[in-house]
Amino acid sequence: MDNNKNNSNSWEDGKLMRHLNSLIVAHLRHNNLIQAATAVASATMIPLNVDVPPNKLIQLVAKGLAVEKDDVLRGTSSSLFGDLNASLPVAPQPSTTAVDFSAVLDTKGVSKSFPKHETRHLSEHKNIARCAKFSPDGKFVATGSADTSIKLFEVSKINQMLLPDTKDGPVRPVVRTFYDHIQPINDLDFHPQGTILVSGAKDQTIKFFDISKAIAKRANRVIQDTHNVRSVSFHPSGDFLLAGTDHAIPHLYDINTFQCYLSANTPEVGPNGAINQVRYSSTGAVYVTASKNGAIQLWDGITANCVRSITGAHGTAEATSAIFTKDQRFVLSCGKDSTIKLWDVGSGRLVKQYVGAIHTQLRCQAIFNETEEFVLSIDEMTNEIVIWDAMTTEKVAKWPSNHAGAPRWLEHSPVESAFISCGTDRSIRFWKESL
Repeated sequence: MDNNKNNSNSWEDGKLMRHLNSLIVAHLRHNNLIQAATAVASATMIPLNVDVPPNKLIQLVAKGLAVEKDDVLRGTSSSLFGDLNASLPVAPQPSTTAVDFSAVLDTKGVSKSFPKHETRHLSEHKNIARCAKFSPDGKFVATGSADTSIKLFEVSKINQMLLPDTKDGPVRPVVRTFYDHIQPINDLDFHPQGTILVSGAKDQTIKFFDISKAIAKRANRVIQDTHNVRSVSFHPSGDFLLAGTDHAIPHLYDINTFQCYLSANTPEVGPNGAINQVRYSSTGAVYVTASKNGAIQLWDGITANCVRSITGAHGTAEATSAIFTKDQRFVLSCGKDSTIKLWDVGSGRLVKQYVGAIHTQLRCQAIFNETEEFVLSIDEMTNEIVIWDAMTTEKVAKWPSNHAGAPRWLEHSPVESAFISCGTDRSIRFWKESL
């Protein structure tokens, strides 16, 4: 009887393992990691073209993490940040309704209208406002400046400012100001599950700030890098942090040990290979770098190997930003050649191009709105915010930025129709859809 039971359990375990391997193969194949998918398929004797819904593994992992989070909230956390993980909600899972840019690659449709927004001046730094970042749940937004300070805003208080009648007097949306760097701040990112904000700066450091502590003004942890830290990006798990620096290879840090990893398989890099921006995809399966030499490079999120290099993506001009679409099948890049381009991750092919805005001097950003229906960027010559229909590439709006001088950074909320602009005039403005 026991033998039959053991045999039955082994058979069920085998079925479960085969199903898991099928999900892994399908996930890797769908995310264009063909070499990895082929290796797993061969090792596990799973057909490479196994018929499994492409997002099934992500959906199951998301459900498992939600259950695990419930367990953690009922007990005690043993993670790096202790009970801070319970202070902020878990970041929203990647949307399954992301725009499929491959569906109508070669057709022109009717462009959508970008909704009108109202804007409000929030605050000013004492020097150029160089970067901004929303928290994954959209509840906070932080800005970093050449004056070495970081301002943290609570979005609910910003929204309160926008109300026509504020009965309780003036609202102060700045809830923290951090001072700990000694040179200008280049980039910011929030931990995906906790109350930790990280900053990268010209002083060659990455600093960790605990935004849950009301009186904290300095970092509680510091990574000393060897180069000017131009960009930072958390892995979706929160366990790893990428740093794009003056070095041509991304620096990958384990945030529990601060050990730094460098890829052993690196592409040939010419002069000016410094990384302007590094960003993880929504699942962490791949990350992208935009470099001063105009290259866009894609890196395997597990092996840290460069899997695709698009040299001269913006000619000889700098590539100033690069971000993934939600389904991580495409990358949107911006360059000092005054173009914004959408690239197919799997083939490296140019899919779409958004033109009509001049940006040749500043480290401008090109971003999607929260639904990925529109692309936003800056025209330095006219000091306007320019919006394109993401699918048709038609320019659908040009708005005065209301900055004294062109903004150098745009950052959109991940959860609502709102964005931040900041730049050379030191000011920070909040934009929100008018109801």
